[in-house]
Amino acid sequence: MGRRGMKITGKKTTSILVIAAIVIVVLSGLVWWNFRSQRVTALPPADSGAGGTLATSVAVNLEIPWALDFLPDGSLVFTERPGRVRLIDVREGLLPEPLLTMTGVAHRGEGGLLGIAVHPAFAGNQFIYVYHTYEEGGGLLNRVVRFKMQGRRLVEPEIIIGGIPGASNHNGGRIKFGPDGRLYITTGDAQVPDSAQDPDSLSGKILRLNDDGTVPADNPFPGSPVYSSGHRNPQGLAWDSGGRLWATEHGAAATDELNLIEPGKNYGWPVIRGEETAAGLEAPVIQSGSETWAPSGAAFAGGSIFFAGLRSQSLFEAVMKDGTVTLRRHLERNFGRIRAVVTGPDTFLYLLTSNRDGRGVPTADDDQIIRIDPGKL
Repeated sequence: MGRRGMKITGKKTTSILVIAAIVIVVLSGLVWWNFRSQRVTALPPADSGAGGTLATSVAVNLEIPWALDFLPDGSLVFTERPGRVRLIDVREGLLPEPLLTMTGVAHRGEGGLLGIAVHPAFAGNQFIYVYHTYEEGGGLLNRVVRFKMQGRRLVEPEIIIGGIPGASNHNGGRIKFGPDGRLYITTGDAQVPDSAQDPDSLSGKILRLNDDGTVPADNPFPGSPVYSSGHRNPQGLAWDSGGRLWATEHGAAATDELNLIEPGKNYGWPVIRGEETAAGLEAPVIQSGSETWAPSGAAFAGGSIFFAGLRSQSLFEAVMKDGTVTLRRHLERNFGRIRAVVTGPDTFLYLLTSNRDGRGVPTADDDQIIRIDPGKL
């Protein structure tokens, strides 16, 4: 076609240009919104903390992430409380599709899809374990389910332990494999305080199982999964360099606790709290007094037990030196409510925020996974 055939008037040219500009702006906005809602990065390299960088965002715009663990290649798996298990590939970043969207998860109050643990021999068996709340007979219960990772799916669910009392609050929910290869599980009192003292109840306890759900022969109570009792709502587990088990616990009206857990011991709830003592009951190593930490996930790094604070919006560090424990507080109100802290294979700390759980004030990026260089705290 010749140039004469393409001639249009100035007014038409202006109108077309205006319309085109509007279309471009709208499309750009849509692209920006989609990018923002999906914005993630691949896992940062181990040296990204150099040059003074304390915190690096690994993933944003998540929905109430609760727990995370690492695969042997450094990829990260985590739960979102409404019922999703998701993967951050070490090269690709956050996958848009979950590994699993669980049916039957009762996302009520503090309940839902909570803990996650990768089997120590994952390279051989591909097992991943999760803890979740479910409804049965009109009430709430909790259980641990084992899945096999097949490609980018979790398949072949198998119940490891079920029937753990549940409620809208106080479900515990942390699961981790210890250095002994056993699976440890925290359970809350399910809002029935006296159940924590009932040896026949699974609530208000720390449980210990073999990886197939059977009871280890060396458990403190023969035939029972109970490892320790007298807990209100324990949500953090961590082993120090000496193999000792530590647990965080939500107290009532403050008096939150960090406990050194020993097999068969009773940690006092609801009989004692705070600085109170009684024969046959264990007092916490440190406790919050009149302050509220709302402690959750815990990790060991650099000679300290780090634990997440929800209401306190802080990362706490229990420094262990010469037989004493000194508490330090980091990142106060920097990221809002912190649900979990895990030591990564790169020795950095990975935090989960919990600002979209109905109790926080979300920012534009919440919820997030944040990588922290502990050497810069």
